[in-house]
Amino acid sequence: MTEAADAARRFVAGRTVLVAGATSTAGRAVSVALAGAGARVIVVGSNAQRLSEVVDGVPGAIPFTCDLADVVAVTDLAERVHAGLGMIDGLIHLVGGWRGGGGLAGQSDVDWAFLHRNIVSTLRNTTRSFNADLLASPAGRLAIVSSVSVEAPTPGGANYAAAKSAAETWTRAVGHGFAKAAPPSGQTAATAIFVVRALDGLEPELADRVVALWDVPAASVTNTRIPLG
Repeated sequence: MTEAADAARRFVAGRTVLVAGATSTAGRAVSVALAGAGARVIVVGSNAQRLSEVVDGVPGAIPFTCDLADVVAVTDLAERVHAGLGMIDGLIHLVGGWRGGGGLAGQSDVDWAFLHRNIVSTLRNTTRSFNADLLASPAGRLAIVSSVSVEAPTPGGANYAAAKSAAETWTRAVGHGFAKAAPPSGQTAATAIFVVRALDGLEPELADRVVALWDVPAASVTNTRIPLG
């Protein structure tokens, strides 16, 4: 079977999927996998040069530069995407970062602001701007990457665990909204939370799992925590 024929068999084929944080290692891996499975991939990042490098490695990728922590910028991003490409079928949120150490006393306000901005604000902004898209899609999907520290937080990682916990809570709220708004024919939009101890080295597995989100019914995957590694 040819690569094109194999891609056509995936249920994500023909879907428009936005990868937020596409310039990260995980973002690149997910974007490549989605494109290989036949999806139309929108890659979004805040650094134009790094974004152009992603485009070079992802066939057909459509780039948009945006500060996803800026709600006005994300509103503008949604307008640009809708004007040029129409509505999206998937939002893969891979924006994040790590700050920690120093015990509870070392959980600084500067680190908290960084983590809240990158993990929580970017998720809130993008999901609010594209929620209607995912609800209207016949196969809408939202996915984030979280951490095992949510269930077993330590003093030195309290800021990080709290931010990840907030992101999970927000995602589950979106998922409950999807279920409540489901049409009589059944739920079509779903959320998924991938859980890792450390993402480094697990990017290929994450990419495969993201693509597979479209291969299962929405109701069977929504608000699930999926461990990787």
